[in-house]
Amino acid sequence: MDNKLPSVKGRAAASNPQNRFETNSYELLEEAIDPEQKVVTKFFRDHSKSALVKNESPDIGFSFDLNPYRGCEHGCIYCYARPTHEYLGFSAGLDFESKIMVKPEIHHLLEQELQKKSWKPSTISLSGNTDCYQPIERKLQLTRKCLEVLLKYRNPVGVITKNALITRDLDLITELAKMQLVNATISITTLDKDLHRAMEPRTSAPEQRLKAIEALANAGVSVGVSLAPVIPGLNDSEMPAILKRASEHGATFAFYTMVRLPFGVKNLFVEWLLREYPHRAEKVINRIKEIRDGKMNSTTFGERMTGTGEIADSISQLFELTCAKYGMNAREYRLRKDLFIGKHDGQIDLFGT
Repeated sequence: MDNKLPSVKGRAAASNPQNRFETNSYELLEEAIDPEQKVVTKFFRDHSKSALVKNESPDIGFSFDLNPYRGCEHGCIYCYARPTHEYLGFSAGLDFESKIMVKPEIHHLLEQELQKKSWKPSTISLSGNTDCYQPIERKLQLTRKCLEVLLKYRNPVGVITKNALITRDLDLITELAKMQLVNATISITTLDKDLHRAMEPRTSAPEQRLKAIEALANAGVSVGVSLAPVIPGLNDSEMPAILKRASEHGATFAFYTMVRLPFGVKNLFVEWLLREYPHRAEKVINRIKEIRDGKMNSTTFGERMTGTGEIADSISQLFELTCAKYGMNAREYRLRKDLFIGKHDGQIDLFGT
């Protein structure tokens, strides 16, 4: 279309909206803006003093979160973690996917926490905020170093990613799996190549993610698929096909979450919709509002992950029926914590408890 909104090559976001915490802001001069110019990713040292973040949300299925990186070069336009970049003085837009905070000592910090007498072995999510296998991980290997620490101490871990790079660490993940200390989740939101490129520009292609599921399953790893997020009117119709393909490649469990658009993510997502799918934008926006009680987002525990109303109920029913059809979630897989080397209580832990 001649009136298509400007985009930035290789990025989902096309702007840097003002940081909601900053009173001062800057604006580029019009002549300095080149929509076709490639935005170079920059990396900054993160000086965090601890490795783990305690989860206080009752509708998130893990107790501790481990994130080697802040910000994510994958650049998924819908990412609920985008607003966390504002706490660093950055924007939730292009900054989130092009200015990445790196924690080079994360594995040492993790080991220090696991060595504490106060540590009670619990399943750690790697990672619950930004993707632990985003592109820079290929070079820095911080996620791999964390897996080495977790294997050393025999602490259970749940790994979730959109990147097939996880297969690089099959040697460590397989050793953890032999002791029932790991499960892996590959997130697949679409099988449509065009939608994938526009919505998740620097993630692994859908077929690569399916091959990653197969490689993990063949190695004896408990592996599942996450349909996160489901966006009504955009990718919800793909749910049966995604579950079918994932099951055929060895996935044994699945879950989904509805799209969450907190703070500035709402405007970024709408801007993206109008740019990439102008003819579908109104339909998608209206359906999101239908599952969010007339709004674009909900923060209510118990509702924010699934939505409410007829559309949300229909998606939930479709998910349950399709999972049953392909034998997904047929059995409960428990991660062990009684093998932990150190102070522990000898119990078995569910993923996320």
